[in-house]
Amino acid sequence: MGRSDDEHFQNYHRVLNRARWLPLDAGHRLLGLLLDSFVPAGPVVMGIDETIERRRGERIAAKGIYRDPVRSSHTHFVKASGLRWVSLMLLTHIPWAARVWALPFLTVLAPSERYYQARGRRPHSLLDRARQAVWLVRRWLPIRDLVVVGDHTYAALEWLDAVRHAVCVITRLRLDAALYEPAPPRQPRQNGRPRKKGRRLPTLEKVLTDSMTHWSTVTMANWYGEGKRRVQITSNTAVWYHSGKPVVPIRWVLIRDPHGRFAPQALLATNPQLTPVQILTYFVRRWQMEATFEEARAHLGVETQRQWSDRATARTTPALLALYSLVTLMAARLIGTHPMPVRTAAWYRKAQATFSDTIALVRHCLWRQCHFSTSQAEADVVKIPRALLERLTDALCYAA
Repeated sequence: MGRSDDEHFQNYHRVLNRARWLPLDAGHRLLGLLLDSFVPAGPVVMGIDETIERRRGERIAAKGIYRDPVRSSHTHFVKASGLRWVSLMLLTHIPWAARVWALPFLTVLAPSERYYQARGRRPHSLLDRARQAVWLVRRWLPIRDLVVVGDHTYAALEWLDAVRHAVCVITRLRLDAALYEPAPPRQPRQNGRPRKKGRRLPTLEKVLTDSMTHWSTVTMANWYGEGKRRVQITSNTAVWYHSGKPVVPIRWVLIRDPHGRFAPQALLATNPQLTPVQILTYFVRRWQMEATFEEARAHLGVETQRQWSDRATARTTPALLALYSLVTLMAARLIGTHPMPVRTAAWYRKAQATFSDTIALVRHCLWRQCHFSTSQAEADVVKIPRALLERLTDALCYAA
């Protein structure tokens, strides 16, 4: 940053723990820049997911004990102490990478239940934070079609009913979910309360094994980063209902692999007008969010923070995740229509650029003005061969 010799270097840290600025306004402006550069028209597809920032310390008030999603498996449970963040990311195609990237623009802290109990407040759950974030984006983009893609955490009837009028939600659906036909129209002078649902429909488990089920074969261009994959799907509309819960009309999509390489799974969309192929295409973009979390840890310093101020804790991680999107925006301005330089080696060849190539390009541009600058205090000039200088610069730009 060029402030290593500043006598008041502590002012830099006060940007996080003391300065008055609005992170939500910054997220709004960042989303606008991302849409102008990558999605100027059409539906805005966003992913929502949570991540654990592993942090320890008695002064970090919002931390809790959670299941570690990276180290845990279906049969092995690993706990982690840290902060839980809910992040909304724009899922869009990046030209120089030739694939979809997840670009964070809004990240909110979901404190533990103990945090609220110590302050005498009603706990806000993870879904409460997610609902607030989704409605905030709807307020930012009142005329755009919004699609939010999430995992099974967001397959909750209360949450779906709370946001389905603002966005279209695509998430997983249990194979044993209770599905019904829509309620029949109410007759004139009919007594009693209006019906919520119609006739009970077979569960998706029965649809999966029914010999009368009609399956369509589709080819997905990018199946979870593995390239093309042929799958079989069947779909229909229904009403999802559980006793004491809201009624949510959905379109469900049942997916199976004709070669049996993965277990059958089901998806739902709160917009029944979407086609099954659209639902499946939007949902497979979601896996890029995990790649973004990992890249942010590897290149942007997430989980290396050492501050304990509540305000700094709530600001730093969202700023670091937003930096992922800022680097992508800078690279888009730098390369324009030119190809992105890709670093390869004899033992590691890649055809398309990755985030490490992107951040290296941005670093090289930012540092270029310092290559041959001379000191005003020293008149001596030390000449370095350009080939050696470029080699050292390249190694430094690709350093994690």
